[in-house]
Amino acid sequence: MNWSRRFGSAALAIVAALLVAAGLMLLVNAPPLEAFNLLAKGSVGSTRKLSDTLMAWIPLVLTSAGLVVTYTAGLWNIGVEGQVIAGAIAASYVARTVDGPVWVLIVLTMVAGAFGGMIWALFAGALKVYGRVNEIFGGLGLTFVGQALATYLIIGPWKRAGIASTSGTNPFPERAWLPTIAGSRLSLVAVGVAVLAVVLVYLLLRGTRYGLRIKAVGRNPKSAYLLGIPTNRYMLSAFAIGGGLAGLAGTVQVTGFFHKLVPAVSGGYGYLGILVALLVSLSALWVPPVAFFFAMISVGSTQLQLRLNLDSSLGGVLQGILVLFAMLAQGLQVRRGKRIESAAQTSAAGEN
Repeated sequence: MNWSRRFGSAALAIVAALLVAAGLMLLVNAPPLEAFNLLAKGSVGSTRKLSDTLMAWIPLVLTSAGLVVTYTAGLWNIGVEGQVIAGAIAASYVARTVDGPVWVLIVLTMVAGAFGGMIWALFAGALKVYGRVNEIFGGLGLTFVGQALATYLIIGPWKRAGIASTSGTNPFPERAWLPTIAGSRLSLVAVGVAVLAVVLVYLLLRGTRYGLRIKAVGRNPKSAYLLGIPTNRYMLSAFAIGGGLAGLAGTVQVTGFFHKLVPAVSGGYGYLGILVALLVSLSALWVPPVAFFFAMISVGSTQLQLRLNLDSSLGGVLQGILVLFAMLAQGLQVRRGKRIESAAQTSAAGEN
């Protein structure tokens, strides 16, 4: 699908989703135009709100970019939420125990977070490759384990002195925090990491031998194996890349946003990243703008409850409807392409 058709499908899906969301608002006597205005103002209406939206955008970009790799390999890495948590735990360990200059700690926490997410993803990959366990079930099971491990650490070994609370650990030393722009939560370091991740994923899948092989594995692993491609190795590498980027998302959460480990550290960015990855049709360059739109909805939807007494979960409904219509539009495009191809083959056969 070329860029113009892809843009047209995305625009059509957005318009359709907004119309359906407007219809739902009318059913509960809420003014749609005012609600959409609140979504925009609540996410980009001021410098501080824009910085909050960008801080939501960063982990979403990282998880989505990683999922583009695993989905290209034909792997449904549903356990990305657990990989975010694993990365957050690994980064938290470094932030709590390692002493050193700010930039040394930034690098060490990033490396630890990426490694934690990578190892967690490779567990799911090993279950898939060697145990023949479907990656969906393996990933979801590991997500539950990761959530339980984070809670155990918070109320157990890492609990605040004299307090057994699930509100989180003690805050990290400030030297372990990501540096931010004065007066905001936005970290340019985190922005740079997210942008670099997208660029590297794009170049990896588009212009390398690895990218060609991972696409072959994703389209037909048996044929790829017969052609001499070590499919198991490439599947595991896709899990490692996806998990590493998810672990970086967890690192940003604990060092750039919460500044401690909390039970809900993933923020749902793993599951939301799945929607973004589906919406962008495995195109890494579409990840940043689509993720920003989703981040706007997530951050701005809090205003719906404050100003219009609408539940903020309406933002999630809008995101789900958007993906549904986008997938429908892509499916129609594929069917249309197959019909044209079939008609061309029939015409060619008739001429012969």
